[in-house]
Amino acid sequence: MLGSLVAPLNSVIFVLGNDHVTWAELLGFVTGGLCVYLTVRGHVANFGVGIANSAFFFVLFLAAALWADAGLQVLYIALGFIGWWQWLRGGTSRSRRVIQWAGRHEIAWCIAAVVLATAGLYLLLRSLNDSAPFLDALTTALSLAAQWLLNTKRIETWWFWIAADIIYIPLYAWKGLLLTAIVYVLFLALCVAGLRAWRAAYTGTAHAPIGEPAAEAR
Repeated sequence: MLGSLVAPLNSVIFVLGNDHVTWAELLGFVTGGLCVYLTVRGHVANFGVGIANSAFFFVLFLAAALWADAGLQVLYIALGFIGWWQWLRGGTSRSRRVIQWAGRHEIAWCIAAVVLATAGLYLLLRSLNDSAPFLDALTTALSLAAQWLLNTKRIETWWFWIAADIIYIPLYAWKGLLLTAIVYVLFLALCVAGLRAWRAAYTGTAHAPIGEPAAEAR
């Protein structure tokens, strides 16, 4: 039944080089770009768009046999709902969260988690005949750490996203997902912009929520 529901998303709508672009890939392109743009702007709507983006990429990555990336989308959906609440009610006295730098211990834990998760996922994915077990494991671990830092509105989230995107771009190009590789080039540029914007907002607004008051998160 699930297969019949997602089958239309796997329909090819045009060809880009060797990439037979499906509705899932195209919609992932559109919602992915919008999600990162909203995140750069500090708008809480990024979580709703991001949840939709994860659903489209889940279908796409299953078809491409990137099992870890597909499973990652399920976690993204769950973390998206959690992050939505955290941005709105996760601050002091259930106020909106403000952007902050992460502490040294928090970053150390994130790096340790990336190393351990990469090692564990690599062994699992290799046993499942994943098409790119090490890179799939590494990008999954980096992305989960980045999402955790995003949910808590830490500036370092952008460094983890940048690291993941640098790997994702050639990985998806190698897999023949050219449109997805292109959207990750866009993601990379937006991540650099996001890092600059969040640092400027932290410095220039006395630690107020990013975008306020000019672009207040709603």
